[in-house]
Amino acid sequence: MFTRNNLRLGGIALVAAGAMAGCTTIKTTTTPRSATEQLLLSTAADHALHDIGLDLFAGRRVFLDTAYFDSIDAKYVEGTIRDALSRTGALLVGSLTNSDVVVEARSGALAIDEEDFMIGIPSMTLPIPLSGPIQTPQIAFYNAHKQRSRAKFALLAYNPESAAHVYSSGPLDGLSFDSRFHVFFVSWHRTDVPESQLTRAASQKYQTWFPQYDLTNMTATKTTAK
Repeated sequence: MFTRNNLRLGGIALVAAGAMAGCTTIKTTTTPRSATEQLLLSTAADHALHDIGLDLFAGRRVFLDTAYFDSIDAKYVEGTIRDALSRTGALLVGSLTNSDVVVEARSGALAIDEEDFMIGIPSMTLPIPLSGPIQTPQIAFYNAHKQRSRAKFALLAYNPESAAHVYSSGPLDGLSFDSRFHVFFVSWHRTDVPESQLTRAASQKYQTWFPQYDLTNMTATKTTAK
């Protein structure tokens, strides 16, 4: 049986609990572009520029001209072209006047196409008398969301002194994909992006660029370390 004293003590306990209760808010942020988008674009670029046969520039002083290169993530693509040239033995220089060959880069495409497919009952707006319309939820039995990244680049090389043609790559194409599927409560994910793989072995399977080094090209140390 509750008495007035019991109720008074209970009220005091509730007030004390409320006074001791705390609340912590953790601020989270995000970026304007998703990691999936950036990785899809860079993977397509890697595929387009992988093993494109630039050995003829080995030992030549090469200047990369990007005046005609206009693309999203342009700096990454330009750096990848420089990497491809350097791997084949080209000597990268910073000015046209100091070069044996000028390599001119241009972009035809670097973008993502999306496709959504669903089997089920779509979301609908239903009019309700006296209360206004309501939005019904989507009920999907099967859902597929597919993203495909496409890259197209080209390289032109010429003699800076005579402007004579040296090399033309033709179209350099690259593709990458990321697909997500849902069937009732089961979902799965397929992609060729190395960084999105769940295991190291799978990541290496889809990797196109691997570390490369030649320590004989390093400048010798001129001073003794202290």
